[in-house]
Amino acid sequence: MIHWLQHTTGGLLTLAAVSIAVLLVLIIKLKLEPFIALIVVGLLTALAAGLPVGTIVGSAQKASDSLLEKGFGSILGHITAIIGLGTILGSILERSGGAKVLTGALLRSFGEKRAPLAMGVAGFIFGIPVFFDIGIFVLAPLVYVAAKQGGKSLVLYAMPLLAGLSITHAFLPPHPGPVAAAGLLHVELGWIILMGLACGIPAFLIGGVLYSTWIGKRIVVDVPEDMVFAEEEGEREENPPSLGLVASIIAVPLVLILAGTFGSIWLPKGSALAGVAAFIGTPAVALTVAVLLASWLLGLRRGFTGKDLNELAAKSLRPVAMILLVVGAGAFFGAVLSATGIGKAVADSLHDAGLPVLLAAYVISCGMRIAQGSATVAIVTTSGIIAPTVAQLGYSQIQLALLVMAISAGSIIASHVNDGGFWIVSRYFNLTVPQTLKSWTALETVLSLSGFGASALLMAVV
Repeated sequence: MIHWLQHTTGGLLTLAAVSIAVLLVLIIKLKLEPFIALIVVGLLTALAAGLPVGTIVGSAQKASDSLLEKGFGSILGHITAIIGLGTILGSILERSGGAKVLTGALLRSFGEKRAPLAMGVAGFIFGIPVFFDIGIFVLAPLVYVAAKQGGKSLVLYAMPLLAGLSITHAFLPPHPGPVAAAGLLHVELGWIILMGLACGIPAFLIGGVLYSTWIGKRIVVDVPEDMVFAEEEGEREENPPSLGLVASIIAVPLVLILAGTFGSIWLPKGSALAGVAAFIGTPAVALTVAVLLASWLLGLRRGFTGKDLNELAAKSLRPVAMILLVVGAGAFFGAVLSATGIGKAVADSLHDAGLPVLLAAYVISCGMRIAQGSATVAIVTTSGIIAPTVAQLGYSQIQLALLVMAISAGSIIASHVNDGGFWIVSRYFNLTVPQTLKSWTALETVLSLSGFGASALLMAVV
């Protein structure tokens, strides 16, 4: 029995299925923190597969070569600076009033009739540097105002905003899911940005525009009188930043990363220009430049003190710790799957069944999302499961980026009661549970299917 479990394709697949089932039970039923659950399941899977203890955890004298430390360290070294800097950049943009400047300008440009679309574009743009929930907290009051002025259902204005925020959270750096997947599957972030836009924009148009307009006319929700329209205490309203400045700061890291990616392709190898492009296009460097610019142009030059910026950074980074722990533990779990041979067994089974890896990755991600609720956990876990398989396929950078998009698309499907975002949407936009299921849950499913469809079509032609 032990030999069958550890050395045959059927046994290894059984071990994989059991390990994932145990992981879900620990997270869903026992309410264990996902990063602890991933460590526990990773250790148990490694032991059950017969890996030596020294390989799994090292020794008292040396643990640096162990799966545990290498699994955590390899991915955290790649993503920690990116996620931390991206979080600080988003908090400065939010605190300076940049979100309101951006949204106000879009509302004026699009006009009252297209205000829902303006809210969606605002969510898409402002969602790049800020987390999903922060985007809701900051922009929800503007949704209330637009809905009151338009005299139409709150759903009509809220759903496009949520679509924009959701797409950027799942598909684009510096958000933790796509950054972690890029690290696990060894994809340059420049390709993730390009394929994220290529798959995310069609999904946004289908879900955030077409579906949101359809459902917004069928679920009528008025803006309650007790919704808070007052500004957050202490928020700086005087002399708001210009639209051009806000847009430029958001664009800086994306442009630099893309310059680094394509500079390595188009510029002569070893040339000074190639070296400059590689340096400024390194994601951590690009985001550092953006944070320094934001700190000066949106902070110090506008009345913030160094202490204000330090406190803002400290406050914004508190939620990041748990994200990093989840990502590190997920990478360890993926390293175990690779070392045990489970990844090769999965690859062989997919090949024998004729199931495309892109579809398999999407289905696994969907299952993880529906089962435990977190998009980030779904992306990290799925990437860890699929990474050993992908390593044998010789995919190009574009194909790997599209695979990340398929995983990301699966990670947002069918948000329901086990997802914190479900309850944030319900409470902030005055929706009952049935209304939230019909609007938000359905919207996420449309975005997921559309994003996967776009990634599959692109994969067929690259």
